[in-house]
Amino acid sequence: MLDSSYPYFLANKPVAANTDLAVLDKYSGEIATRVAFADAKTLEEAISRAHDAHAAMAAFPPDARRDVLEHCVQRFTDRKDELALALCIEAGKPIKDARGEVTRLIDTFRIAAGESTRIEGQLLELQISPRTRGYRGMVKRVPVGVCAFITPFNFPLNLVAHKVAPAIAAGCPFVLKPAAKTPIGALIIGQVLAETALPAGAFSILPCSNDDAGLLVEDTRIALLSFTGGMVGWDLKARAGRKKVTLELGGNAACIVDADPGLPLDVVVERLVSGAYYQSGQSCISVQRIFAHTDVHAALLDKLQTAVEALRMGDPRDENVFIGPMIDVDAATRVKAWIAGAIAAGATQRAGGRRDGAFVPATLLENVPHDCDLYRREAFGPVACIESFDDFDDALDRVNDSDFGLQAGVFTGSLAHAMRAWDRLDVGGVIVGDVPSFRVDNMPYGGVKGSGAGREGVAYAIADMTEQRLLVVRDPPA
Repeated sequence: MLDSSYPYFLANKPVAANTDLAVLDKYSGEIATRVAFADAKTLEEAISRAHDAHAAMAAFPPDARRDVLEHCVQRFTDRKDELALALCIEAGKPIKDARGEVTRLIDTFRIAAGESTRIEGQLLELQISPRTRGYRGMVKRVPVGVCAFITPFNFPLNLVAHKVAPAIAAGCPFVLKPAAKTPIGALIIGQVLAETALPAGAFSILPCSNDDAGLLVEDTRIALLSFTGGMVGWDLKARAGRKKVTLELGGNAACIVDADPGLPLDVVVERLVSGAYYQSGQSCISVQRIFAHTDVHAALLDKLQTAVEALRMGDPRDENVFIGPMIDVDAATRVKAWIAGAIAAGATQRAGGRRDGAFVPATLLENVPHDCDLYRREAFGPVACIESFDDFDDALDRVNDSDFGLQAGVFTGSLAHAMRAWDRLDVGGVIVGDVPSFRVDNMPYGGVKGSGAGREGVAYAIADMTEQRLLVVRDPPA
């Protein structure tokens, strides 16, 4: 069970300042717990304390950073059932999926522990002309300084991990604002970090209002802002001034099923169902648009419709439930409105049903007009659109016909088609033989166009959280 209340963390210390923020059980709608809610004054103090901790964190030895991260791995493993239940309650994530996210949390910190002692530099050969004889050059990577992190509700453990673990590995103090709807996982991570020997002021984890979080965007003492969320990220980038900014802002991911997909259709269907409806479609790389070659379209559609209709919806604590509630009623209402709009515009509904509060049944639509919100925007709900194509290059054009470009999936048995997709698709990642929803926590992850800027994945985030410092040494005269 959850604790009755949770403190926030200010400069490494738990502070039970108040219990103003109620966190709802997303299935029942009842208050599950309350958490301390920070104000602007607290955020200002956190930034100041993190700024003061910059030198100590930079000097904190790599092996000590590794020890902190390995401690986290062990403690998260010890508390894995507690973390999964908290995630199930605060996010409405089916318990099997919640356990999977806890595993990824552990993996991400384990990867960071390894990377913390592999932040390497470069030896430069500067003797490229008579003018530079006797000069030697070396480059090392040093922490950028204070980092500000803002995370969304849909992966309240692993998206926090992808910011926090690299920051510790890089030697950067940080201030984290978790999503107000799902702050518990981040605060449990804070409990574990508070057990470690991190320098005073190294971290603060503060649920707070979006208005007060503007301090994290605009304060000049912050060297890097990392934001995962909606299109508001572009406005934050415009307000951020000279600091580094990395953004992961979502997408409407597409998946191509070629004439010869290279896998049995039953396997393709299983992966499409997982990619489109996992955690009620509330993933930035959820399968939203499916393009099936005419040779396989009819058979694929029949199998996919049957599989979608069989998905069980209900209490996310139930081991057999696949579709839990969306994050709130407003989100569910929006998705159903987009579905209704697509049907009114001419789409055919192959699976779906009535909305019940925050629950939206798994929905499959065929031939959604391309000017509909459900096709052009990020649905972020349990719905997918399918249509047929005749020419592979035309399918690639349709994938690219989007304001987003995070990841795309391609089922094909043709190496030439796989390589052409990699060459032509305007996305951050092309997944061949699987859905765009596939992610491993050490790979570069991020998008182009409206999907954001920069890359996550532990080593790639560390690169953003460090900068190069050059040393040039002139040999003494002979």
